[in-house]
Amino acid sequence: MSDTPTGGRLAGKTAIITGGARGQGEAEARLFAAEGANVVVTDVLERELADVVASIGPPAIGLRHDVASEDDWSAVVAATLDAFGRLDVLINNAGVYRVVPIEDEGLEHFNRILAVNLAGTFLGIRSCIAPLRAAGGGSIVNISSVAGLEGFGGHAAYASSKWGVRGLTKVAALELGRDRIRVNSIHPGAIDTAMIAGLARPGVDRGAAYPIPRIGEPRDVAGLALFLASDDASYVTGA
Repeated sequence: MSDTPTGGRLAGKTAIITGGARGQGEAEARLFAAEGANVVVTDVLERELADVVASIGPPAIGLRHDVASEDDWSAVVAATLDAFGRLDVLINNAGVYRVVPIEDEGLEHFNRILAVNLAGTFLGIRSCIAPLRAAGGGSIVNISSVAGLEGFGGHAAYASSKWGVRGLTKVAALELGRDRIRVNSIHPGAIDTAMIAGLARPGVDRGAAYPIPRIGEPRDVAGLALFLASDDASYVTGA
């Protein structure tokens, strides 16, 4: 049985959730707040971010945040500690997506996807080690993709970034375990968010071929992130 205190599975904990203005990040922010956490929601979509934070209420604060920026990461961590005094959970959710054949892909676009999806995750981990260690440990959850497990045509940059997130997760789990900092990755398939909305084809059921014949919903990912962030997953790392 879990020793989670009453009031929610994340009661007393503080979480940073990147890319929280919509989609999976928004679902995670809402669920974490409902489970008792203080949530620091970050994104570059300032208007959408403000709406999400306002609807969650006082457990949440919103910060504009380019995850590819070292300075932005320093500012987000400082603001988190100033507001809540500690950090227990980091959800590296922010990401960008593009479907282009290798032959047509430009280096600028390729590098930008790596900067956000992979370097942004690296910077998040590195920036949060000290406050997580100071809190006595915690959980880092990196959102990768099924594209980080197998190849997909047209996904050279995206798949490269998500394979990188998977490998980075394994390394971080090995390095940080003795500090009681757990590091895991989630590998969603198709999730019904704005990121993939443009790929829908009229009359085609995108989930028909899946073992569970539907497209995933943001809450499906949020529920797994909650488990990995909570003390229920206290012996789960590198997974």
